[in-house]
Amino acid sequence: MNSDKIKKGVERLPHRSLLKANGLTNSQINKPLIGVVNSFNEIIPGHTHLKEIATQVKNGIYSNGGTPLEFNTIGVCDGIAMGHNGMKYSLASRGIIADSIEIMVNAHCLDGLVFIPNCDKIVPAMLMAAVRLNIPSIFVSGGPMLSINNLDLNSNFEAVGRYKVGNCSDKELHEIEDNACPTCGSCSGMFTANSMNCLCEALGIALRGNGTIPAVFSARKRLAFDAGEQVMNLIQKDIKPLDIINEKALHNALTVDMALGCSTNSLLHLAAIAHEAKLDFNLKMVNEISEKTPNYCHLAPAGKHHMQDLQEAGGVYAVMNKVKDLLFLDNLTITTKTVGENLENIFYDNTVDENLENIFYDNTIGKNNKNLVFDKVIDNNSKNLVFDKAIDKNNKNTNSKYNEVIQKYSETGGLAILFGNIAPNGSVVKRSAVAPEMLTHTGKAKVFDCEDDAIKSIYAGKIEKGDVVVIRYEGPAGGPGMREMLSPTSAIAGMGLDKDVALITDGRFSGATRGAAIGHISPEAASGGNIAYLQDGDIIHIDINNYSINAEVDFEKRKEIIKLKTLEPITGYLERYRKTVSSADKGAIVR
Repeated sequence: MNSDKIKKGVERLPHRSLLKANGLTNSQINKPLIGVVNSFNEIIPGHTHLKEIATQVKNGIYSNGGTPLEFNTIGVCDGIAMGHNGMKYSLASRGIIADSIEIMVNAHCLDGLVFIPNCDKIVPAMLMAAVRLNIPSIFVSGGPMLSINNLDLNSNFEAVGRYKVGNCSDKELHEIEDNACPTCGSCSGMFTANSMNCLCEALGIALRGNGTIPAVFSARKRLAFDAGEQVMNLIQKDIKPLDIINEKALHNALTVDMALGCSTNSLLHLAAIAHEAKLDFNLKMVNEISEKTPNYCHLAPAGKHHMQDLQEAGGVYAVMNKVKDLLFLDNLTITTKTVGENLENIFYDNTVDENLENIFYDNTIGKNNKNLVFDKVIDNNSKNLVFDKAIDKNNKNTNSKYNEVIQKYSETGGLAILFGNIAPNGSVVKRSAVAPEMLTHTGKAKVFDCEDDAIKSIYAGKIEKGDVVVIRYEGPAGGPGMREMLSPTSAIAGMGLDKDVALITDGRFSGATRGAAIGHISPEAASGGNIAYLQDGDIIHIDINNYSINAEVDFEKRKEIIKLKTLEPITGYLERYRKTVSSADKGAIVR
């Protein structure tokens, strides 16, 4: 065991003494020491309940012969950090979280890890740490928030936009404020946190239900227990993250990403995870996968459904089953089985093919049993995952939610990478959340050197139909920190301009953003990218389905007459971050 370095032999007597100071017995010390990597705090709504999740994880570890040792990481709530300088720290925190986990694990010689993330940068940071450390590991998130009456976090931001133009009363505004975020959990749409938690299932590093079981459901606690048990099986079989997260897993994650219609930020994080795993990643491969992967989900912000609806429809595995012919089914997962074995007997769409009439989900009971539950779909360690009503050959349409939530919205994937003279190295848009009439757009540029100036102009009614709002110097180094921009996009949507106005930036957009919002433009303005040389009135052509974004500008001549903006001096961590961060197309990694 790795932990033998701190507990075996007479030389380690002082180490054992310190472990006993924590209350550990000889029996506990002799067992595998499992790090429970929690991210609990009392600020992020998605993390306030993670003590309960950690308790269940530790119970699972105890039950299967391990000794859990819990420690914590920091985390930023993107929603609370939105719209001010606090957002500059969100993406920047990703590297610190990964580094802090590396320090704790290597300093204390742990044998295995259970990661408990939930929101935005914490999930990818922990994935980066997992592949970097490469000891047996499993992920279990805190789960999504519920949505009531189709409200979610984005409802708040859009309400502000409607209020500014007189389309929302004080009473309605306060009702939305009080009800849009009704429970703990990660915000309830297919935003960044839920995107990454779902992709943990696609990568094979989390059990089924990780991305979709709501935070307040008891099944979430049972899932946490199962994860604690399962990490011990991974240790016994010496299955490590790099046995799972490889080129095939990355392909599978990108494919499921396109099918689900995940956040644009997922690409930023998958690129960073690939870098840690020493895997090739380039944005052109994203379009290649998107071209052949249909989009099957329009969860908020693309549509009215939320994570609880996807859960009721069968979860991520139901979507994976739709695209299984595009997946590498032979890749290993933390169930100790392959992707294909996990998906065996996971059939939902029995209205299409008569051969799927004899459907059963619990491989311990017969196909004639009409009281079927989604039990033991993965293995004996997932005893309590109940997803929906049963389906049997006498009742083809029991799971009506499946047919409502999971349907083919387009022949191509939810994300698209645009290239052109504005973004030679690429940019990203959530195609599934763009109105059809905005898939191609030509308009005049309205240029702003920061998000704050853009928001003021939007609220002042200075943005007109047909405009292309350009926000620059908000990239990884220019911001620094590549701020998410839910406020300007939600203001545009709330004012009813999302079908008439595009927004492009070298910064990022929240996973809650909808509309023709094109982010991650690379190279960024601070690095001399062409976006730095755009001027008011420039004609910009956007063609999302043909993956292009261009301006009618001779950029070489512009560079002769326009100087780059002098960046404001900064201190502290952000100063170090600015000096070391890469471009967005490389995942905004700290080098």
